[in-house]
Amino acid sequence: MVGTARNGRVRHAFSVVNGGQDLGPSSAPASNAGSECDGIEFTREDVEALLNERPRRKDRFNLKEKCDTLTEYIKRLKLCIKWFQELEGSYLFEREKLQNSVEVSERQCNEMGILFKNKEEELNSIIAELRKSFASVQEKFTKEELDKMTAMESLTREREARLEIERSQNSLSDELGRVQRELSSANQKITSLNDMYKRLQDYIASLQQYNSKLHMDLSTVEEDLKRVEKEKASMVENLSMLRGQLSVSRQSQDDAIKQRDSLVNEVACLRMELQQVRDDRDRHQLQVQTLTAEYTKYKESTEKSCFDLDNLTSKKDELEERCLSQSNEIRTLKDQLLTAERKLQMSDLSTLETRVEYEGQKKHISELQTRLADAEFKLIDGEMLRKKLHNTILELKGNIRVFCRVRPLLADDGPSTEGKVISYPTAMDALGRGIDLVQTGQKHSFTFDKVFMPDVSQEDVFEDISQLVQSALDGYKVCIFAYGQTGSGKTYTMMGDPGDPEEKGLIPRSLEQIFKTRQSLQPQGWKYEMQVSMLEIYNETIRDLLSPNRSSSDMLRTENGIGGKQYTIKHDANGNTHVSDLTILDVRTAKEVSFLLERAAHSRSVGKTQMNEQSSRSHFVFTLRISGVNESTEQQVQGVLNLIDLAGSERLSKSGSTGDRLKETQAINKSLSSLSDVIFSLAKKEDHVPFRNSKLTYLLQPCLGGDSKTLMVVNISPEPSSAGESLCSLRFASRVNACDIGIPRRQTNMRLPDSRLSYG
Repeated sequence: MVGTARNGRVRHAFSVVNGGQDLGPSSAPASNAGSECDGIEFTREDVEALLNERPRRKDRFNLKEKCDTLTEYIKRLKLCIKWFQELEGSYLFEREKLQNSVEVSERQCNEMGILFKNKEEELNSIIAELRKSFASVQEKFTKEELDKMTAMESLTREREARLEIERSQNSLSDELGRVQRELSSANQKITSLNDMYKRLQDYIASLQQYNSKLHMDLSTVEEDLKRVEKEKASMVENLSMLRGQLSVSRQSQDDAIKQRDSLVNEVACLRMELQQVRDDRDRHQLQVQTLTAEYTKYKESTEKSCFDLDNLTSKKDELEERCLSQSNEIRTLKDQLLTAERKLQMSDLSTLETRVEYEGQKKHISELQTRLADAEFKLIDGEMLRKKLHNTILELKGNIRVFCRVRPLLADDGPSTEGKVISYPTAMDALGRGIDLVQTGQKHSFTFDKVFMPDVSQEDVFEDISQLVQSALDGYKVCIFAYGQTGSGKTYTMMGDPGDPEEKGLIPRSLEQIFKTRQSLQPQGWKYEMQVSMLEIYNETIRDLLSPNRSSSDMLRTENGIGGKQYTIKHDANGNTHVSDLTILDVRTAKEVSFLLERAAHSRSVGKTQMNEQSSRSHFVFTLRISGVNESTEQQVQGVLNLIDLAGSERLSKSGSTGDRLKETQAINKSLSSLSDVIFSLAKKEDHVPFRNSKLTYLLQPCLGGDSKTLMVVNISPEPSSAGESLCSLRFASRVNACDIGIPRRQTNMRLPDSRLSYG
């Protein structure tokens, strides 16, 4: 918490209030906290000096002096922690105020944003409606204009057609007059020709009469000639005279014949002329009939065109009226559009003002968020320092640390009518550390080092124990074991889900961290060697899970208590534990350990009960021995990491175990009962602690009664039907948390003769 903060800003050290020195802005809440702790504040140097302080004793066997020194040191640590808690409270109060102000500002911004959006949507809808109406009116107007143009064009065409018709009518009238005149002249000609024809007929008749007369005369002459010939004899004297008369008559006859031929020719010519005149008359009559028909047709089309013209004129008048009304409507809509645009401009101005105000609120929120981030950073620093001080106190006190984890409700749990039986207090002193359980209407409260709610991930759980795992590389003995009833999630916490990388448990994550840290320490000159062993305690019998000769027949003989290899547990003077004939393998990578874990998981004893489909029927113990040497400083460390998955406690009435499952349940409950007896003895500080009552407690003796850093993860089921077992687990965990097992000791500067068989 003390030191360089984020964003490159330098954190000011805490000063002493009695000195009258002012504090910087970043340490403003500390002055109130210091005033509640007798006016004392702590700087970074004070805290580091307090943490690094080691008791100096003249007489190492003077326990009273040692006790007084530790008591005084613990009082100062408590005072420092109390000061940091008060500082944390003030930071939390300021953080809550900032969060409230941020929430209020965000609500205001959200309301203004919603108001702005509503107003903008309303204006957009109005503009869209106006635009739609304007577009429809404009479309109607365009359509009407097109109709009007079409009507005008048709009217123009009709007018042109009418003028053309009139011109055609006039030309036809002129032609008709001309034809009528020609007809009248032809009629006159025909009349004159008829008169001439009549005269010619009369003349022909007269010629015919004359010819007939001539014929008659000829006949008379012939008769006279005959009579003369008869009288020739008598008229010889008159022959010359008669010949003369005959020649004259013949000459006159020839003249008459010639005259008749000329008249016949003239009549033929007149007949041809008459035929031609008749043909011309028929042709002119046909032309007159054709022109009369065309005139009638043009007259009818003219009447129709006049009717259409009248209709178009009425249409034109109607369209002009509609156009005038639509022009008025468009003018009105334009006025409305101008009004809407003015409103839009006003709304834009108000929107701009709102946006400016929104930007100001946003800037204010960002400032508040920055202050909140600073406060959270200070809070995180304070929490880290509090944890460090708390761990230091726990190490000095020698207590076993206890974490509590509540698994989420599963689909197989079924519906419950009793409601929730587990809750979490929100008070500052119990936040994240307290848990309440209700059974038969009575509330039981517990406080541990950490409480994990059901929604906490595997990664978050491991983050809180990662420093403890790191201690194994630093040369400490570390033991982490999971405790709880069957089906509470112990194996999931320790092993996780092998098929999902996000659901890995504490054991795989611890190995990954150790190998990753080993890799990062190589440039500093550190070289580590690691050895792994895995065993299970099944029905008070130790089984080697990594034994290469392990088979199903060996397991069967061990279950029946016959044959099988016997393993013994021994403790040496240095607090190390040895298991005879146990397989210990050297490992170099996390993959090798993962393979061995998978192999051990397949060899471990599991069974089905009414409480759990895959219930662990044995206690699983994973041990990693770490031996490190720094070539540059020649420093040597010996660390041990024990990760233990205990079998679940269960009641026979709920598990329904029979046969082999019944024997397993009895053996599990017996070993857990022995563990409870050991915890009771340690809590009461009795002289005799019954570690030898079971293989489990005897194996865990260095973790429970030695110099090891020990953590118990108690797993709780949230089912109301399991409230009784959960209460027993929480009570047992509370007793474990109160046990004082001594200050953990770091193993450095020594090399064990045989480091392969120790559990620490």
